[in-house]
Amino acid sequence: MTHAESHTGLIWKVFGILSLITIVEVFLGIHKPDSLYLTHFLGTSILNIIFLVLTLVKAYGIAWYFMHLKQEKAGLRRAIVWTAVFLICYLATLVLIEGNYLGDILSSYTKWNY
Repeated sequence: MTHAESHTGLIWKVFGILSLITIVEVFLGIHKPDSLYLTHFLGTSILNIIFLVLTLVKAYGIAWYFMHLKQEKAGLRRAIVWTAVFLICYLATLVLIEGNYLGDILSSYTKWNY
């Protein structure tokens, strides 16, 4: 078995896992179960938190396998991954807080059809 053949199976496995996560995201986005969409936790719906977590898992998987972080030293991996996770969580928190604030302020001027 050549080096390329050994990685072909791994690529298909990672592709399958990432595809499965994407299918779950699309399914949840289309159906929006009321138990997840209308239940709030940490200032947003549980559905939004699920989307954020699944997106972080996909980003981690892409970086780990396709950007070859798996072969790097542990310190470099931690520095890259934890910095990215922290920044994404921080930015998502800011977007959710500011979006909620703008929704509250502009609600008297807009009419949203649910």
